[in-house]
Amino acid sequence: MGFLARIIRFIDTLTESIGKVISWLLLVMVLVSFIIVVLRYGFNLGWISMQESVLYMHGFIFMLGAAYTLKADGHVRVDIFYQKFSKKQQALVNIFGGVFLLLPVCLFIFYISFDYVQMSWHIMEQSPEAGGLPFVYFSKSFILLFCTFLSLQGLAEIMRNIIIVFSPKHANNQGEQ
Repeated sequence: MGFLARIIRFIDTLTESIGKVISWLLLVMVLVSFIIVVLRYGFNLGWISMQESVLYMHGFIFMLGAAYTLKADGHVRVDIFYQKFSKKQQALVNIFGGVFLLLPVCLFIFYISFDYVQMSWHIMEQSPEAGGLPFVYFSKSFILLFCTFLSLQGLAEIMRNIIIVFSPKHANNQGEQ
């Protein structure tokens, strides 16, 4: 179990680091949005590239924030029954959800998006708007990063729950609330 714990620590550290970067990027996005509003309505100025930069930041925050949200157990769960389960039963539900729902969905999204992203990079896709940012291909790459980091964190959660299931500490506490 020590090997699993080291892998979990590595993935958790990576996810935490990404989460810290995202939290600062969120602040930058809010400030840029504020500047756009002030320039637009205060001085009648505006640039498409500034507006698109907020769109890119939002995509980056959402796509990479998903793994951080999973690590923090902040994802949506219908827990009518789950909350009454023992730790071991919760761990079994989490393993099932990770193996049969989370990972297949991430792999499917990665698979169907790969050619889409690859074509965008091949043509160096740019914004269709005059004055827009020339990095649409970069923005589309967030889809693959989303799948990669969410899958990694999903694997860490599956391993964490495997440790709980096989831990002697949780072996005889089926009725635990």
